[in-house]
Amino acid sequence: MQEFEGRTAVVTGAASGIGAALARHCASEGMAVVLADVDESGLEALRKELEEGGTRCLVQKTDVSRSEAVEALADRAFTEFGGVHLLFNNAGVVVSGLSWERSEEDYRWVLGVNLWGVIHGIRAFVPRLLEQDEPAHIVNTASIAGLSAGPMLGPYTVSKHGVVGLTETLHHELALVGSEIRVSCLCPGGVATGIMQAERNRPDELGLAAPRNALETVMEEALSAGIPEGMPPAALAEKVFDAIRADRFWILTHPEFKPVFENRFHTMMDGKNPNMDAFPEREE
Repeated sequence: MQEFEGRTAVVTGAASGIGAALARHCASEGMAVVLADVDESGLEALRKELEEGGTRCLVQKTDVSRSEAVEALADRAFTEFGGVHLLFNNAGVVVSGLSWERSEEDYRWVLGVNLWGVIHGIRAFVPRLLEQDEPAHIVNTASIAGLSAGPMLGPYTVSKHGVVGLTETLHHELALVGSEIRVSCLCPGGVATGIMQAERNRPDELGLAAPRNALETVMEEALSAGIPEGMPPAALAEKVFDAIRADRFWILTHPEFKPVFENRFHTMMDGKNPNMDAFPEREE
């Protein structure tokens, strides 16, 4: 896609972080924006900001882990705007800790939002986009954790590997049926967002995360410490739109992680055990 003005974008996880930055960039391109999240106050604040700048907005509280909620989002977006041209399946949460110490509820929450949210987005929107029969682009937010693996992020890593595999599959399927819909897989590294505080939006029925032991607490603090120093979300949004314009599937926003991906591939091909030798060291 090259032209965005006058078209419509749908963004999940839009109330903060990457989602809010994508929504702002869509607005700057002259698009109408459908904002979806479970954080109603964050949605309303962003809606007010964008509408004051002249952007037409629609706000829909959406728990992407529930298929009926995403179906309702798609119905409303197509009904009120007449079509959708960009879809950002972006909502994401994280729980850290040793994989065997994470509760079943921890896994359900992270997989429900990160992976099932993308699954529901594809199932709800792709049939409508195919029927619409216009150029459109889907961006699924994965992570460097979808192309690599390290300790303490088991549920998150599982979910993001799933997003990568599903997004590649979708790319091939849309080509197979001759669709004009294009797909990108967004795999960012550290971005300055509030994702490490995602439990503020955890559903009550899933309870709080399982308690962390001393090692897990230290590792979580280390993971959290680098987040504020990450890429500004607005800079990431610019890279995403550059990729959409170029019809580029892989959106690898942090080139310093490319050796990590290469190292993983070579260990597989050479029959070696996984290692973390190529991971960049964070400056103190």
